[in-house]
Amino acid sequence: MSNEHFDLGELHWLFGIIQHVDVGLVVLDRDCHVKLWNGFMENHSGVSAAQVGNRNLFELFPEIDAQWLRRKLDSVFLLDTSSFATWQQRPYLLRFNSYRPITGESEWMYQNVTLFPLTSARGSVEHVCLMVYDVTDMALDEQALQRSNRELERMGRTDGLTGLYNRRAWEELLNSEFRRHQRNGQNSALVMFDIDHFKKVNDTYGHQAGDAVIRAVADMVRQTKREPDIAGRYGGEEFGVVLVDTDSVGAMRFAERLREAVMAHPVHHDGQEIHYTISLGVAPIDREQGCTRWIAAADQALYAAKHAGRNRVSLYSVSACESVTR
Repeated sequence: MSNEHFDLGELHWLFGIIQHVDVGLVVLDRDCHVKLWNGFMENHSGVSAAQVGNRNLFELFPEIDAQWLRRKLDSVFLLDTSSFATWQQRPYLLRFNSYRPITGESEWMYQNVTLFPLTSARGSVEHVCLMVYDVTDMALDEQALQRSNRELERMGRTDGLTGLYNRRAWEELLNSEFRRHQRNGQNSALVMFDIDHFKKVNDTYGHQAGDAVIRAVADMVRQTKREPDIAGRYGGEEFGVVLVDTDSVGAMRFAERLREAVMAHPVHHDGQEIHYTISLGVAPIDREQGCTRWIAAADQALYAAKHAGRNRVSLYSVSACESVTR
């Protein structure tokens, strides 16, 4: 008699644990009829165990991806082994509201799900238990960490003043574009340019005004270039733009549009209107050059533009640049 009372007591305790544990517990038979629906599931779904008892899970909750879950269940029934799904693979099994009124970072509960077989007294698997874990805090923490890492990576590749690529990142992308050219032979062109008489801007209007001019030039570059083009601040008042899939004619047109845009948009700083210009050098890609010589060619063309009077565009050619540097 005492053993019988002990067994009944254990069952009562077990039922209490199942109902109050802070994990969702759902038992399904082979036809996906609900055989157990604990307190966690009741509280978060708003549907009682009496309402779901012996009813098909997918009819009760049509928003569940039935094809995905059936594959999981079939695997557990067939192989008599557990299966798992994390929030990274699928944010949730059932879309429960997330009760985080302070942060309000997520409308729904992120969930990890474990499915494991329940073996009958005859040794066959006739039911599967789903354990649903609320991992919203962990998911939000990881997402915040990923955002922070992406921001740190972005900051490590971005020039703080202009928002363009910094020199190191820009040169890496320039090298990648050069390797792409070596593989497929597609055209690219490099434009190097700087702000004419920039020291005079700083001396006349101050360094903050100089910074405003540099930022304005960066804005003009962003507005003029295409999405795949690679723009960076090379150093000081010098910039570089890699024009992807562009020949010399297209590069000259881009450079001229940029030159005209800069000339047409003076900077207004501290009540003063600052007019300024840029000089630009264009060099088409040449697989025989290498990246260092490609930059050098665009720099030589830039020097030729300055030597010719500034506020102009010069296309690299060996003869023209040699005559300037003599």
